[in-house]
Order: sequence, then C-alpha cells, then structure tokens
Amino acid sequence: MIGVASQHNSVAPVRLAPQLVVIDDCDEVSPAAAIYRVLTGRDAANARIDDDRDFDRHVLASILAVALTERGAVTERSGVAADDLVVLLGRWFPHIAKLFIPSIAGEPLDDDEAGMVRDLLLANRSSDGDIGRWLAAMVARRAMEPNHLWEDLGLRDRSELSRLLTRHFGPLALSNTGNMRWKRFFYRKLCEDDGIVMCSTPVCTHCGDFSRCFGDESGESRMADRRRTAALQAS
Repeated sequence: MIGVASQHNSVAPVRLAPQLVVIDDCDEVSPAAAIYRVLTGRDAANARIDDDRDFDRHVLASILAVALTERGAVTERSGVAADDLVVLLGRWFPHIAKLFIPSIAGEPLDDDEAGMVRDLLLANRSSDGDIGRWLAAMVARRAMEPNHLWEDLGLRDRSELSRLLTRHFGPLALSNTGNMRWKRFFYRKLCEDDGIVMCSTPVCTHCGDFSRCFGDESGESRMADRRRTAALQAS
C-alpha cells in the first residue's frame, strides 16, 4: 500500500495489485490524480515541465494515470504493448515500476483507425529514441476516445498537447497553421493523403462546420475531477 497525501494533508492509500488499483475513501483527489502523484511524487497542478525531459515525464505520467483508471488492460487503454510498457516504466518511473509491472498483460487492440493516426504521427517524428514511438501509439489510441484529445490524454489543457506534438511530431504540428482542433486536423491530413476532400467549402470561414473544427476546447482536466470512487478496475 502506498500513502498518497491529498491537498489537505490527509492520506489516500493506493493499493497496486496485479489487476486492481484501489483508492480508499479519497474525497479530495481524482483517481487519475492519485496515480499521477504515485508516479511522479507531486500533484499534476505542480508538475515540473520547464525542461523537455521533465515535460516528457509529465506527459507519460498523465497518460498512464488516465489509462490505469479505466476498465480494460492498461496496454489496451494506453495503446502501448506490454514489452514497451515494461521498458517505459523502468526508464521513466523506476521507483514504482515493480509495483505496476505485475499488472501489465496483453497487447493493444489492432484498430485500423488508431493505426492510421499512429502511422501519421510516426511519419512526422521529430525526436529520437523510443519515446516518440510510444507517444505516437498513445496519442493515436487516446484519439479514439470521445472527449477533447488533451482531456483523454490526462493533460491539463490544450497548450500541453500542442507542446507535445510540436516537440515530438514537429512537421505535423507546424502544418496546423489555422490552429484547428487536433483530432479534426489528424483526420483532415489523413483524408488529404488519400486524396479525399473532407471539407464542404474551400474556405474554412465559409463552412457550416467551422465551430466543430476550430471551436473552443476548454474543459476540465481528468486530474482535477473530484470523485468518490472506491475501486477502479485497471484491467
């Protein structure tokens, strides 16, 4: 059992078992926020993101925290294969890896749509090493969820998603000159690559769907939710 201090200095015990993450009577912090704190040792609101490595660690912790609070295997919810998750945890969160690794099993679902988004991201990688490959899989998988992409990645706002994409998938991010919503932009690029015209008009401002592509993306971070959930099935 791991004691996780809340904002009011109470302790929310988090138990990590092979198939269950349990947060006992945690009124002050969301399940995802509690797991983020276990991974990083701090609240998401106080995340260190000044340098690139700290930012990458924050992003990985945010995605994993959200994935671990949802029903289904963490491999399926995060989009990352079991072998890669073991390496990721050992490299970025070594202090806690041995508690999480026993719960890792299975492989991501073979989803054609997520695969197309992943391949689009991989074709536009701008960083070296495994992290770009992992993030391509993670972003693609989380893009299949219904909310704003930054929310389903567990990030704090859209600007963090833009920074992630600019850092690791620079050519793609820089081509979003109109600041289109990221999920809509991904699909527009996929359609363009296949020679399909997705838009009903040649000028965005004349389109009836303008607000769907460029509308407000405000919302509440998954790290900020207050929930009285006693048990969260992680796989």
